[in-house]
Amino acid sequence: MTTSLDQQVQTTAETDVTAQVRAVAERAKTASRRLATATRATKDAALRAMADALVAATPEIVAANAVDLERGRVNGTSAGLLDRLALTPERIAAIADALRELAALPDPVGEVVRGQTLPNGLRMRQVRVPMGVVGMIYEARPNVTVDAAGLALKSGNAVILRGGSAAAASNEVIVDVLSQALVAQRLPGALVQSIDAWGREGAVALMHARGLVDVLVPRGGADLIRTVVRESTVPVVETGVGNVHVYVDETADLAVAIPILLNSKTQRVGVCNAAETLLVHQAVADEFLPVALAMLADAGVTIHGDEATLALAPDEVACVPATEEDWATEYLSLDLAVRVVDSLDEALEHIREWSSGHTEAIVTRDLAASERFVAEVDSAAVMVNASTRFTDGGQLGLGAEIGISTQKLHARGPMGLGELTTTKWIVHGDGHVRP
Repeated sequence: MTTSLDQQVQTTAETDVTAQVRAVAERAKTASRRLATATRATKDAALRAMADALVAATPEIVAANAVDLERGRVNGTSAGLLDRLALTPERIAAIADALRELAALPDPVGEVVRGQTLPNGLRMRQVRVPMGVVGMIYEARPNVTVDAAGLALKSGNAVILRGGSAAAASNEVIVDVLSQALVAQRLPGALVQSIDAWGREGAVALMHARGLVDVLVPRGGADLIRTVVRESTVPVVETGVGNVHVYVDETADLAVAIPILLNSKTQRVGVCNAAETLLVHQAVADEFLPVALAMLADAGVTIHGDEATLALAPDEVACVPATEEDWATEYLSLDLAVRVVDSLDEALEHIREWSSGHTEAIVTRDLAASERFVAEVDSAAVMVNASTRFTDGGQLGLGAEIGISTQKLHARGPMGLGELTTTKWIVHGDGHVRP
């Protein structure tokens, strides 16, 4: 009898959470209809107001973030994830600047993708329109809270955020600041809402809010993404983990290759576009690896190397033998898997087997090799003689990004403003009827 009562209580609680999340989604849907008719000037003014409000609230945000960071340290959160979680006054200023940069970008809503007058006189246009309500499920990244809100606003969408327990205190303050800034601009505060208060049950309810939520974007670890893709009845744009490769070809300018490698691996380790595997052509391995490995070691990187790599590593370099698990791992830490390959063919085969489809880079002076690498690598972004860290909406001129899609439908690569719109066909006639 007790078990039955417990089950009834649990079912009632789950139903209550579902009802509350659906109420949030309904408010978001109503707010999105109002935003769909807003002018660019209105949206841009709101973005600038949100940026100013974030800067003004920096002390409160940093204080809340300190609570999240301390909880993370107590729970044994890795250094890479703590770095993702951390907000400093400088990072908050940069996040606010990203909102201002969004305000300066063209409004995608209303853009004519294509159009023509047909032989029968019908005038047709395909134009960009907002998705409506965008859901975000993500982990330990309070900056994503702002990026998602800004991108959604500029592209005419409402956003519902599930930022996870790791950043709960930070996100609560940020969402409140953004919502109040919108209200001050005479826009609905419901354009930016959080469901963090309902935990995992809230996330499940969001995944099942088909008809109210138009698209769901998961951003985080592999387990989170797989769960959302598997469980959601709302359409999902799949973002992916970053098992990212740098390949140093036999014709590479080694003076160029080393800075690219160091930047790709160490500029910021806890991000999805950081390099996790280095592949080196055997023709340059003897010259390149001792220098590169020593410089990586100076930056604190531990090398997970194959036999050829270990044989070339200087004595002072921290190395461990690589296993197959290393080739598959997104470390998000100061670790790097390294392999010497016999040829471009072997490098491409390794990438085909182990890549997560995010970003790969080749360093080469051989045009034919670079063209083949670009053509055969099946990833969302391919870099030629450039750091993998450029796979980023801001770096590629898109403004902030809501995530990096590794799927092939609708959006692939950094998801900026255009990727948060869909299209509508508008047809004008003069009494036309179909014969």
